[in-house]
Amino acid sequence: MNTVSIDFQPFVDWDNSPFILFDYKGKILYLNNAAEILFGYVTKKEIYNLALTYAPKTFGFKTTTVTLDYDSFSFYAVTVGYENEEQLAIRLYHTPRTKPAVDMSRDNLAETDINVLLEANIALFKTKNKNHLELLTDPDIPTLKVDQNRFSKLLRKTLDAFRASDSIRISLKLLIGEHVVIEGKKYPIAQLSVVANGRYADGDEMIRTLAQTCNINVHLTEHAVKLDIPLFK
Repeated sequence: MNTVSIDFQPFVDWDNSPFILFDYKGKILYLNNAAEILFGYVTKKEIYNLALTYAPKTFGFKTTTVTLDYDSFSFYAVTVGYENEEQLAIRLYHTPRTKPAVDMSRDNLAETDINVLLEANIALFKTKNKNHLELLTDPDIPTLKVDQNRFSKLLRKTLDAFRASDSIRISLKLLIGEHVVIEGKKYPIAQLSVVANGRYADGDEMIRTLAQTCNINVHLTEHAVKLDIPLFK
């Protein structure tokens, strides 16, 4: 076995599964990025009580299948463990995505580089808006098949919701560990996140409709729009 010391914390930070470490009083000692997002929809006390409920009776770890729903988040299992009486850890596992509601084998789906399409629609947005904009994308995201016209409309409508925001942060990344099942095959999911200090909600219904036609899950909050995009081939 390789005995070289390795810092695994960055890998836990990047994990899409929420991970929280509590002390014996319920105070948070550590949480990863996914857990920070989750706590926008559920209280820390609820998660701590959940950890107490499913903790093993002796030192070690135990995984339990359980159905949990917090707003747009859905989980199918939790792992809870402790190695001493001072700390208690919990990890929640996202429920796998189900088959899309719309048939994705249509002839009008085109092979698309999502980064190129996103940058084109951002450039169009910039012609009419002078907002400060930060863009972070993953160039290694594979191409996907999508209705380019509808998807572009969705991107434009999403960006338009932030037309009055002082600063807009856009990120596009793969959701590690998540997938959607299409015709019996698993496909990865990329998440487009647009966040600012506030946004208009007048176009939310159109965003939901366009997202549905593209088989994209959408999460709408006061400060963000997040699109979970299946990388259908």
